[in-house]
Amino acid sequence: MQPGALQDRIRWGMNIAARKIGASTDAYRPSGASTPLDPVNRFLRLPAAFSGIDGNFGRAVGYGSSLWHGFFDAAYTRPGDYLVQGYDVWFVAAQQRLLPVLCVQTNRVISFTRPPAPTATGANSYGGMVASTNMPLLTNWPASVLGASGAGHPEADLPGDSTVPYWTVLFPAWPGVILQPADLLSDDLGRNATVSAAELTELGWRVTAKQATN
Repeated sequence: MQPGALQDRIRWGMNIAARKIGASTDAYRPSGASTPLDPVNRFLRLPAAFSGIDGNFGRAVGYGSSLWHGFFDAAYTRPGDYLVQGYDVWFVAAQQRLLPVLCVQTNRVISFTRPPAPTATGANSYGGMVASTNMPLLTNWPASVLGASGAGHPEADLPGDSTVPYWTVLFPAWPGVILQPADLLSDDLGRNATVSAAELTELGWRVTAKQATN
């Protein structure tokens, strides 16, 4: 059997499985750097089921894991698409040939902005940063935001200071948007963070962010 025909059979088998054990799922394809889940971006409704990364439907996914296997007809989807099933949202991270579809479950909605470059006199009259002058990069993107191992310390390092949380953030890439250290991140809980490292991989962005603390 030719590899292309084998891939089609695998996708058809996934479709049969999803029709038996899955649920109706809406697929969204981002059309810009803002709000991927805008209703105008929905392009398909299909049955889909999701399991833990081990492919086992008999065990719940535990803390600290956002990777899932998706069971659906991947002939109609591609990496970067979002899949919405009830209140749960995943994005397709990889559709590698002859392998299960790798999906990432999201738990937050995030936005990125970039502060203006400092000038000789500073960003403003008092030298601080003004949010209204920040350049939007990505707006309202569902993402996986999980606590990273390890933590930093405030620069003052006073005895009563608490550690500074770091996050690992996973989300699809959008063409033309390249994140850099010092870009600013905000989420739907009102939290803010600064990008410490941004790695563009074949699966999308993997960002390490340092949470801003008062």
